[in-house]
Amino acid sequence: MTRRIRLFLSTAALLTSMALCTASVRTAAAQTASSAAKKKKKTASSSSASAKSSSSKSASAKTVSTKSKGKSRGRVPAKPKGQAAPTSDRIREIQAALQKDGSYDGEPNGKWDAATTDAMRKYQDKNGINPSGKIDAISLNKMGLGSETAGKGAPVPAPTSRTAPSPTSSKPSSSSSPASE
Repeated sequence: MTRRIRLFLSTAALLTSMALCTASVRTAAAQTASSAAKKKKKTASSSSASAKSSSSKSASAKTVSTKSKGKSRGRVPAKPKGQAAPTSDRIREIQAALQKDGSYDGEPNGKWDAATTDAMRKYQDKNGINPSGKIDAISLNKMGLGSETAGKGAPVPAPTSRTAPSPTSSKPSSSSSPASE
């Protein structure tokens, strides 16, 4: 019985030491990788600084030393979020429609100002739309300036008219079966 216990304990000790060795190897590998990355970054920054400072080098040597290896080093410009502002011509159209309705007083000037916002609010309230004063698809449709699909759901594809092929067989059908004969 004691022999089994000693064997078990030695096996457990061996497994524990192997686990510790594996963990220390992983830690050492991670430290080596991070120090290599730091060294590479430092080397890259010092080489670009030395390339900038030495003006006696030829242009071809400079381009070779500062070439990127397929990776973009610059920042990617941010994409514009949301919808773009309407053009002044479009605002003039909206102001003219509001003026025709009697909600806008004044001449269409192409600027979305406080008077235009108030006129849009009046128009929306008069037509049972949420009076936000902002340009929206429902208001534009009511004014006759929107598209047929604006403010509606996603387009639904038209049903396809596939007709099933008529059953035509080349064999003549017989009413008697061979088992009955």
